[in-house]
Amino acid sequence: MPNFIWDSARQSRTGLAEAVFCTNKSTHDLSAIIQFNIDQQTPILLTRLEALKWQALPEAQREQIDYDPESKTAILFANSQQPNKSGIGIVTAGTSDMHIAKEVQRTLAFNGFQSPVYSDVGVAGLWRLLDRLEDIQQHKIIIALAGMEGALFSVLSGLISAPIIAVPTSVGYGVSANGKVALDSALASCSPGIMAVNIDNGFGAANAAIKIYQQFVPNQSPNQ
Repeated sequence: MPNFIWDSARQSRTGLAEAVFCTNKSTHDLSAIIQFNIDQQTPILLTRLEALKWQALPEAQREQIDYDPESKTAILFANSQQPNKSGIGIVTAGTSDMHIAKEVQRTLAFNGFQSPVYSDVGVAGLWRLLDRLEDIQQHKIIIALAGMEGALFSVLSGLISAPIIAVPTSVGYGVSANGKVALDSALASCSPGIMAVNIDNGFGAANAAIKIYQQFVPNQSPNQ
Protein backbone atom coordinates (compact mmCIF):
# COMPACT_ATOMS: atom_id res chain seq x y z
CA MET A 1 0.00 0.00 0.00
CA PRO A 2 1.32 3.49 -0.81
CA ASN A 3 2.03 5.92 2.03
CA PHE A 4 -0.03 8.67 0.41
CA ILE A 5 -3.60 9.36 -0.65
CA TRP A 6 -3.73 11.61 -3.70
CA ASP A 7 -6.36 14.34 -3.53
CA SER A 8 -7.45 14.26 -7.18
CA ALA A 9 -10.59 16.31 -6.42
CA ARG A 10 -8.78 19.24 -4.84
CA GLN A 11 -8.74 21.34 -8.02
CA SER A 12 -12.49 20.99 -8.63
CA ARG A 13 -13.18 21.57 -4.93
CA THR A 14 -10.87 24.52 -4.22
CA GLY A 15 -9.74 25.81 -7.62
CA LEU A 16 -6.15 24.81 -6.83
CA ALA A 17 -4.48 21.56 -7.85
CA GLU A 18 -2.75 19.50 -5.18
CA ALA A 19 0.98 20.12 -4.83
CA VAL A 20 3.70 18.11 -3.11
CA PHE A 21 5.54 19.56 -0.08
CA CYS A 22 8.78 17.61 -0.16
CA THR A 23 10.30 18.45 3.22
CA ASN A 24 10.43 15.38 5.49
CA LYS A 25 9.18 13.07 2.74
CA SER A 26 11.47 10.16 1.94
CA THR A 27 12.89 9.74 -1.54
CA HIS A 28 10.93 6.49 -1.74
CA ASP A 29 7.62 8.25 -1.05
CA LEU A 30 8.41 11.11 -3.42
CA SER A 31 9.29 8.68 -6.18
CA ALA A 32 6.02 6.82 -5.63
CA ILE A 33 4.01 10.07 -5.81
CA ILE A 34 5.81 11.14 -8.97
CA GLN A 35 5.35 7.76 -10.62
CA PHE A 36 1.63 7.79 -9.76
CA ASN A 37 1.24 11.12 -11.55
CA ILE A 38 3.38 10.01 -14.49
CA ASP A 39 1.05 7.04 -14.89
CA GLN A 40 -1.97 9.36 -14.62
CA GLN A 41 -0.34 11.90 -16.99
CA THR A 42 -1.02 14.60 -14.41
CA PRO A 43 1.23 17.67 -14.09
CA ILE A 44 2.30 18.30 -10.51
CA LEU A 45 4.23 20.94 -8.62
CA LEU A 46 6.77 19.89 -6.01
CA THR A 47 7.98 22.45 -3.46
CA ARG A 48 10.93 22.60 -1.05
CA LEU A 49 12.72 19.85 -2.96
CA GLU A 50 16.36 19.87 -1.88
CA ALA A 51 19.00 19.22 -4.53
CA LEU A 52 20.30 16.04 -2.87
CA LYS A 53 16.81 14.56 -2.71
CA TRP A 54 16.20 15.57 -6.34
CA GLN A 55 19.40 13.85 -7.42
CA ALA A 56 18.36 10.68 -5.57
CA LEU A 57 15.20 10.29 -7.69
CA PRO A 58 15.31 7.74 -10.53
CA GLU A 59 16.83 9.19 -13.69
CA ALA A 60 13.76 8.21 -15.74
CA GLN A 61 11.63 10.42 -13.49
CA ARG A 62 14.09 13.32 -13.45
CA GLU A 63 14.06 13.38 -17.24
CA GLN A 64 10.37 14.31 -17.15
CA ILE A 65 10.71 16.98 -14.46
CA ASP A 66 11.82 20.61 -14.69
CA TYR A 67 13.83 21.31 -11.51
CA ASP A 68 14.86 24.77 -10.36
CA PRO A 69 17.48 24.63 -7.58
CA GLU A 70 17.12 28.29 -6.58
CA SER A 71 13.43 28.01 -5.70
CA LYS A 72 13.67 24.30 -4.83
CA THR A 73 10.63 23.64 -6.99
CA ALA A 74 10.04 20.98 -9.62
CA ILE A 75 7.29 20.63 -12.20
CA LEU A 76 6.29 17.33 -13.73
CA PHE A 77 5.29 17.70 -17.42
CA ALA A 78 6.35 21.37 -17.41
CA ASN A 79 6.18 21.49 -21.21
CA SER A 80 2.44 20.86 -21.02
CA GLN A 81 1.95 24.13 -19.14
CA GLN A 82 1.21 27.22 -21.23
CA PRO A 83 1.32 30.31 -18.99
CA ASN A 84 -1.00 32.80 -20.68
CA LYS A 85 -2.72 34.68 -17.86
CA SER A 86 -1.53 37.98 -16.43
CA GLY A 87 -2.48 40.34 -13.65
CA ILE A 88 -0.26 39.21 -10.77
CA GLY A 89 3.06 40.98 -10.20
CA ILE A 90 5.90 40.07 -7.83
CA VAL A 91 7.97 42.74 -6.06
CA THR A 92 11.06 42.06 -3.94
CA ALA A 93 12.88 44.39 -1.59
CA GLY A 94 16.28 42.85 -2.37
CA THR A 95 17.98 40.23 -4.48
CA SER A 96 18.34 38.15 -1.30
CA ASP A 97 14.59 37.55 -1.49
CA MET A 98 14.78 36.03 -4.96
CA HIS A 99 14.77 32.37 -3.94
CA ILE A 100 11.32 32.85 -2.41
CA ALA A 101 10.23 35.13 -5.26
CA LYS A 102 11.13 32.33 -7.66
CA GLU A 103 8.96 29.94 -5.65
CA VAL A 104 6.11 32.42 -6.10
CA GLN A 105 6.81 32.79 -9.82
CA ARG A 106 7.10 29.06 -10.46
CA THR A 107 3.90 28.33 -8.52
CA LEU A 108 2.09 30.95 -10.58
CA ALA A 109 3.56 29.60 -13.82
CA PHE A 110 2.38 26.09 -12.93
CA ASN A 111 -1.09 27.58 -12.62
CA GLY A 112 -0.92 29.36 -15.95
CA PHE A 113 0.34 32.84 -15.06
CA GLN A 114 3.10 34.91 -16.60
CA SER A 115 4.19 36.98 -13.63
CA PRO A 116 7.12 39.41 -13.85
CA VAL A 117 9.44 39.98 -10.91
CA TYR A 118 10.42 43.55 -10.02
CA SER A 119 13.54 42.86 -8.00
CA ASP A 120 15.69 44.92 -5.64
CA VAL A 121 13.31 47.86 -5.17
CA GLY A 122 13.48 48.08 -1.38
CA VAL A 123 13.30 51.27 0.64
CA ALA A 124 17.07 51.56 1.10
CA GLY A 125 17.00 53.08 -2.39
CA LEU A 126 13.47 54.40 -2.71
CA TRP A 127 14.13 55.82 -6.18
CA ARG A 128 14.40 52.26 -7.50
CA LEU A 129 10.80 51.55 -6.47
CA LEU A 130 9.57 54.84 -7.90
CA ASP A 131 11.31 54.09 -11.21
CA ARG A 132 9.32 50.83 -11.51
CA LEU A 133 6.07 52.10 -10.04
CA GLU A 134 4.25 52.64 -13.34
CA ASP A 135 4.90 49.03 -14.36
CA ILE A 136 3.93 47.68 -10.94
CA GLN A 137 0.65 49.62 -11.02
CA GLN A 138 -0.50 47.67 -14.08
CA HIS A 139 -1.17 44.51 -12.04
CA LYS A 140 -4.42 43.59 -10.29
CA ILE A 141 -2.62 41.86 -7.41
CA ILE A 142 0.88 42.36 -6.02
CA ILE A 143 2.89 39.81 -4.06
CA ALA A 144 5.59 41.70 -2.16
CA LEU A 145 8.58 40.08 -0.48
CA ALA A 146 10.83 41.71 2.09
CA GLY A 147 13.07 40.75 4.98
CA MET A 148 14.93 42.96 7.46
CA GLU A 149 12.31 45.44 8.79
CA GLY A 150 9.76 44.74 6.04
CA ALA A 151 9.23 48.43 5.24
CA LEU A 152 8.44 47.70 1.59
CA PHE A 153 4.95 46.46 2.43
CA SER A 154 3.73 49.75 3.92
CA VAL A 155 5.45 51.96 1.37
CA LEU A 156 4.12 49.99 -1.60
CA SER A 157 0.60 49.84 -0.19
CA GLY A 158 0.58 53.63 0.10
CA LEU A 159 1.44 54.03 -3.58
CA ILE A 160 -0.76 51.54 -5.49
CA SER A 161 -4.43 50.54 -5.61
CA ALA A 162 -3.91 46.76 -5.92
CA PRO A 163 -4.20 44.50 -2.88
CA ILE A 164 -0.82 43.42 -1.54
CA ILE A 165 0.02 39.96 -0.29
CA ALA A 166 3.05 40.39 1.96
CA VAL A 167 5.62 37.60 2.19
CA PRO A 168 8.04 38.27 5.04
CA THR A 169 11.33 36.56 4.30
CA SER A 170 13.94 35.20 6.67
CA VAL A 171 16.53 37.63 5.31
CA GLY A 172 18.36 39.70 7.88
CA TYR A 173 20.51 39.50 10.99
CA GLY A 174 20.32 40.47 14.63
CA VAL A 175 16.72 41.22 15.63
CA SER A 176 15.69 40.80 11.98
CA ALA A 177 16.89 37.20 11.80
CA ASN A 178 14.39 34.53 10.70
CA GLY A 179 11.81 37.01 9.39
CA LYS A 180 9.86 37.72 12.58
CA VAL A 181 10.35 41.50 12.39
CA ALA A 182 9.22 41.56 8.75
CA LEU A 183 6.14 39.51 9.68
CA ASP A 184 5.32 41.87 12.54
CA SER A 185 5.75 44.82 10.17
CA ALA A 186 3.28 43.33 7.67
CA LEU A 187 0.73 42.61 10.40
CA ALA A 188 1.15 45.97 12.16
CA SER A 189 1.19 48.20 9.07
CA CYS A 190 -1.03 51.27 9.20
CA SER A 191 -1.29 51.26 5.40
CA PRO A 192 -4.57 49.52 4.47
CA GLY A 193 -4.87 46.75 1.90
CA ILE A 194 -2.06 44.45 3.09
CA MET A 195 -2.58 40.79 3.93
CA ALA A 196 0.27 38.59 5.13
CA VAL A 197 1.29 34.95 4.81
CA ASN A 198 3.78 33.03 6.89
CA ILE A 199 7.52 33.66 6.72
CA ASP A 200 9.04 32.46 3.41
CA ASN A 201 5.66 31.11 2.27
CA GLY A 202 5.92 31.95 -1.43
CA PHE A 203 3.75 28.99 -2.36
CA GLY A 204 0.95 30.13 -0.06
CA ALA A 205 1.12 33.71 -1.35
CA ALA A 206 0.89 32.56 -4.97
CA ASN A 207 -2.15 30.41 -4.26
CA ALA A 208 -3.86 33.22 -2.33
CA ALA A 209 -3.30 35.50 -5.33
CA ILE A 210 -4.75 32.89 -7.68
CA LYS A 211 -7.90 32.57 -5.58
CA ILE A 212 -8.35 36.35 -5.55
CA TYR A 213 -7.75 36.48 -9.29
CA GLN A 214 -10.38 33.82 -9.90
CA GLN A 215 -12.95 36.16 -8.35
CA PHE A 216 -12.11 38.72 -11.07
CA VAL A 217 -12.12 36.13 -13.85
CA PRO A 218 -14.61 33.40 -12.95
CA ASN A 219 -14.67 29.89 -14.40
CA GLN A 220 -10.87 29.75 -14.75
CA SER A 221 -9.13 27.01 -12.82
CA PRO A 222 -5.40 26.21 -12.63
CA ASN A 223 -3.70 24.75 -15.69
CA GLN A 224 -6.37 26.10 -18.07
